[in-house]
Amino acid sequence: MAQPHLFFQNQQKNQKSSPAKSLTQHVLYWQKLTQLLQPVLPQPEHWQIARYQNGILTLSGENQAMISKVGYLQKHYVQQLSHMEAFKDLQEIHVRLRTKSVKKTNEIKPQPLSTETQNMLKNAAQMVNDPKLSQAMYNFASNKKNNTSS
Repeated sequence: MAQPHLFFQNQQKNQKSSPAKSLTQHVLYWQKLTQLLQPVLPQPEHWQIARYQNGILTLSGENQAMISKVGYLQKHYVQQLSHMEAFKDLQEIHVRLRTKSVKKTNEIKPQPLSTETQNMLKNAAQMVNDPKLSQAMYNFASNKKNNTSS
């Protein structure tokens, strides 16, 4: 079995490297591996490599159906990918669900009812024969009136 690849450790002892340079190199490495995966996995635009260490490739995807498919056909994909030099030590594929980041939308505050609308609701409430509906309309007009002063 291959030795674990320690990505954030300087590979050449004599060469000094900044953490930013090291991180940049690792990002380029992940991009290279991702490009190799693109033609092999289903719906390639949805996959991201989370980790590749000790012969275990960990992928994350957004589609539960595709995650199940890759999990089910894992042996097939391991066999296919292990023919590539970059994945020659591949033994297993772990697949995880990646949740989509949801942007918060600004809440739209309801605009208060105009005085004219409030008066119309109160007048309509007086003309309604159903006492519950009449009271609900009156309460609605009154509550909105309280919101106009805030």
